[in-house]
Amino acid sequence: MRIGLVGAGRIGAFHAATLAALAAVDQVVITDADPDRAEVVAKELGAEFAPDVDSLLTSGLDGFVIAAATSAHAELLGKGLAKGITTFCEKPLAVDLAGTKAVVEAVEAGDVLVQIGFQRRFDFGYRKAAAAVRNGELGYIHTIRANTGDAAPPPAEYIPTSGGFFRDCNVHDFDALRFVTGREVVSVYATGANRGEAFFGEYGDIDAAAALLTLDDNTFVMVNGTRYNGAGHDVRMEVLGSKGSLAVGLDDHAALTSAEAGVTFPAGPAHGTFMDRFHPAYVAELTAFTEVVAGTREVPCTVRDALEAFRIAEACEISRRENRPVNLDEVGR
Repeated sequence: MRIGLVGAGRIGAFHAATLAALAAVDQVVITDADPDRAEVVAKELGAEFAPDVDSLLTSGLDGFVIAAATSAHAELLGKGLAKGITTFCEKPLAVDLAGTKAVVEAVEAGDVLVQIGFQRRFDFGYRKAAAAVRNGELGYIHTIRANTGDAAPPPAEYIPTSGGFFRDCNVHDFDALRFVTGREVVSVYATGANRGEAFFGEYGDIDAAAALLTLDDNTFVMVNGTRYNGAGHDVRMEVLGSKGSLAVGLDDHAALTSAEAGVTFPAGPAHGTFMDRFHPAYVAELTAFTEVVAGTREVPCTVRDALEAFRIAEACEISRRENRPVNLDEVGR
């Protein structure tokens, strides 16, 4: 199987290495807006280098992986669709809601398969929680707490094109919430603050956020996040039900310290980055993509899933900005 990849930055290089190690993949072909960077990554991995996207897409690919800058996703997806190549795209589909809807319409109007990169769907803990909710093991779910804490903030130049905290960071929590519960969000009330570097506020963004979400069965969900979780990369979800509860991400690498006497859990060390925390999930995600390419698996995370997570993020941003509750009906489908 021959897989083309565009984007040789941090996540792109990571995906390229993951793909190169998969038994189903015979060759990885890499390009980037910075050809020199792509050539270096290709050489390190023993992969093939393509000087630009057009030459990549005409090199006999079986699958196409998009790990470029967010602002390029929609255009690159369009090119993949035009070539009829099964495509994997990192979230988000586009930088705004209108662009996201346009991509969804284009994909759903055709027959090219597109998988979106929400890796938490492939994490063991989230999958176990989803199964427990579906089979009734926890009874009815009344409360969920979801958290995403980055150990350190991204560079200042990333923020203007990130889409903002809810669309860039907590959107993973929103997708995981839909995946675990099988329910939809009907309303949100969100807030946020800039407590760290001033560049967040200069770009109209925040570095700390909290939101109360209500699901369509009246389950309450508390979502929070920060760019400054000094204890380590902290991603968890607590699912609390009438018969039991489960905690995702509560392992020996959780970025927590107990204040209780004699308690040594977690033993550590804490996860340092999202790539550390979710490495097995990323491998499973791209393995799934090779199965989609081979025609042996249905798309496990669709463009419609990406749109729904983006709608929740959009509602949270409106709520934060206007300091009011927002119904998801206000954010058009």
